[in-house]
Amino acid sequence: MLNSRKMQLSDIYVALGEQHFTSMLRNVSISKLKTFQMYERVKLRFHLSKLNSETLKKAAPRLFARIQSGEEDFASDVTQTILVSRMDMIKAVLDHLGMPHDDGFFAKDLDATPYLTGDWKERVWETFREAFPPTLLVFYINHLNWEMTKADELFNPLAAVAA
Repeated sequence: MLNSRKMQLSDIYVALGEQHFTSMLRNVSISKLKTFQMYERVKLRFHLSKLNSETLKKAAPRLFARIQSGEEDFASDVTQTILVSRMDMIKAVLDHLGMPHDDGFFAKDLDATPYLTGDWKERVWETFREAFPPTLLVFYINHLNWEMTKADELFNPLAAVAA
């Protein structure tokens, strides 16, 4: 558990650290943002006059500071930006877990309890850690756990690797 209050989405970013946050931003696909009609919204929310990989890289410290300050709506926007760029990973993880979804999107009222059992986080990590960027996979495992189970614990096999 991170602390006595309920874990927030921003807590996942902060716990993983700025280096991992910057790494995730490097994986944002501008074309996917345009496909999902998110490009202009992201540009506006991130306070960027131009949105490309270079401006995202330069803005990373400022964006991380906003997340550190606890801006949960902003953390949610960043999450959408990062995850929409890796729908292939999301679909693969959900398929692996047997969780019903429509191209990576699942019903908000879905009871995930039957799918997120036992050591599911470890199983997903072991299955996909070489197929997808490790930082993104760890973030998605934590996001899925937080969103579907309201869990307060952080899964971070990257900490063991860095030690």
